[in-house]
Amino acid sequence: MKRWLIWVPFIVFAGLLWLVASEMLSPAERVVRSQLVDKPVPAFALDGIVPDKPGVASADFGKGEPRLLNVFASWCVPCIAEAPQLMALKRAGVRIDAIAIRDRPDAVRRFLARNGDPYATIGDDRTSRVQLALGSSGVPETFLIDGRGRIVRQHIGDIRADEVADLIAAVKAAR
Repeated sequence: MKRWLIWVPFIVFAGLLWLVASEMLSPAERVVRSQLVDKPVPAFALDGIVPDKPGVASADFGKGEPRLLNVFASWCVPCIAEAPQLMALKRAGVRIDAIAIRDRPDAVRRFLARNGDPYATIGDDRTSRVQLALGSSGVPETFLIDGRGRIVRQHIGDIRADEVADLIAAVKAAR
C-alpha cells in the first residue's frame, strides 16, 4: 500500500544531484564590473609613488582630454604582460595615468625600468581605497575617462595586443 514511499529518498537525492550538476555547468559570472561606468570619477587625491612622477587626483580629469586610468601593481604578472600594449598606446598619443595598488616605491621603479614607463602620473594607493571607490576588484584594470571626467569604459584584465586599436578608437571617440 505505501510501497511508493521507498522511492522518495531516491527522488529527493536525484533532484539535488540535478540541481548541483546544473549549477556546475553554468557557473555565475566571476567578473565584478564597476557601477561607475557612465558616472563621474569619484573624488580622490593620491601622492606620487615614485619621485620623478606626480601623483594623480580626480581633479586632473575632465579638462577636455580623454585618458586612460590604469590600475596596476609591480607584483602583478598580468600587468607585466600588459606593459607592451600600454607602451603602444602611449606611442599612439594616448595619455595614461596610473594607480599603484598595495605597492612600494622601489618595486614600482624596478617594474618601470624592466617593462617601460607609459604613465604620465602614478598615484600611491597603499590601502586600495581609491581602487575600491572606482569599483575595481583586481589588477590590472583600465578605465577610459572622457574629456568631461566621466568613466565611459572599464577594461578588466590585461590589455591584449589585438585590443590596442579598439582602445585608441575609443579614446578618440571620448573627446
